[in-house]
Amino acid sequence: MAFEGLSEKLAASFKKLRNKGKLTEADVKDAMREVRLALLEADVNYKVAKDFTNKVVEAAVGAKVMESLTPAQMVIKIVNEQLTELMGGEAAGLANANRPPCVILMCGLQGSGKTTHSAKLAKMLKSKGHRPLLVACDIYRPAAIDQLCVVGEAAGAPVFKMGTENPVKIATEAIKHAKDHGNDYVILDTAGRLHIDEQLMDELKNIKATVSPAEILLVVDAMTGQDAVNVASSFDEALGITGVILTKLDGDTRGGAALSVRAVTGKPIKFAGIGEKLDDLEVFHPARMASRILGMGDVMSLIEKAEQQISEKDAEELARKLQEDKFDLNDMLDQFRQIQKMGDLKSMLGMIPGMAKQLKDVDIDPRQFARVEAVILSMTAAERAKPDIINPSRKRRIAAGCGQKVEDVNRLLKQYSNMRQMMKQIKKMSKNGGKGMRGFGGLPGLGGLPGGMPGMPGGGRKGRF
Repeated sequence: MAFEGLSEKLAASFKKLRNKGKLTEADVKDAMREVRLALLEADVNYKVAKDFTNKVVEAAVGAKVMESLTPAQMVIKIVNEQLTELMGGEAAGLANANRPPCVILMCGLQGSGKTTHSAKLAKMLKSKGHRPLLVACDIYRPAAIDQLCVVGEAAGAPVFKMGTENPVKIATEAIKHAKDHGNDYVILDTAGRLHIDEQLMDELKNIKATVSPAEILLVVDAMTGQDAVNVASSFDEALGITGVILTKLDGDTRGGAALSVRAVTGKPIKFAGIGEKLDDLEVFHPARMASRILGMGDVMSLIEKAEQQISEKDAEELARKLQEDKFDLNDMLDQFRQIQKMGDLKSMLGMIPGMAKQLKDVDIDPRQFARVEAVILSMTAAERAKPDIINPSRKRRIAAGCGQKVEDVNRLLKQYSNMRQMMKQIKKMSKNGGKGMRGFGGLPGLGGLPGGMPGMPGGGRKGRF
């Protein structure tokens, strides 16, 4: 995951501060020296790293921090605030055109993910009630138009294409088409190059001058590190970009681009690509990202992911079953299926405060869900509804039916029992009649995972599920 190395080094630096109790100015400066080295190793721009640590030192050596009962915590708070500020402070949304459609020009180097992220953005807009139109303006790359048609269909968004016509003409005709067909967003998927050249920039400038886009979003691969910042600077100088979409933040990237782009270009990161699926695009929240970097989790993003998969009706039905103590194995299976839809389990659990460190050496096998599903589906309807009737002979039959061992069936039943106990405790603590069950609390499967299945935190490193 992005920032993993940086998070570990920052945690080590802060641990030293906590162990000292009362801090001196020298302690803070020594810690910030280590932080600066950690930022540089994470591929953060040198000037950005230096300015960042200087600001932290300036804020941290004041009397308010030094005389605090918890000076180390105050320093961490300052670092969190400065990280948030470094990445832009507030989340930056898409601009709105005074007269629809709102034109979004997607640009970037070849291979950065423009086409895929055009479709991801279209799907996100559709989920919010908009009617986006994708436009194939890349007439040079082989199969670029076909690729946009494929991902556009998967996103549920129409694609406007005119073959190998001049991209400026394609963009112009697409806007006319959008006005005639009620599309309120037009997303132009433009051509890229392996490197920045005059021909590429001239074409983009001509499109910009002709259609006056409300947004010019640069798609940048986070895996390219500092080079991503150089690319952003070049495109901004030539086109005046309005924002950045940073891709592959789920990969093994050091994360320096995310911390440097805003400071170097002055333009916000508006979205982050966090996976290969079309749903794997999220609004970039600087405060939440700072919390993730510092190992504080990101519960708000986790709740939002849960709410995207769970309807209000399903949440209320689940809350009713929990209140009436009618949560059975059918409900448990349904919860696991919903968790799977939310994306990569390890990154999702890492959003829970304190879990990122526990997950460091844990290898979560996505096939575990399939094994759980196989066990439950090998049961009869009566057994799923009333697990208490499952005796040793039934366990042997269930195990044989799904190709698992009796121990696996026992483990699943134990996990189900643990989940029921946990949800009973939540019910006791809930004062609003279960209305808070939607989101994080509405996914008992989340609470059932730690300590439940081998390969999960607390469940051992090996095992069948």
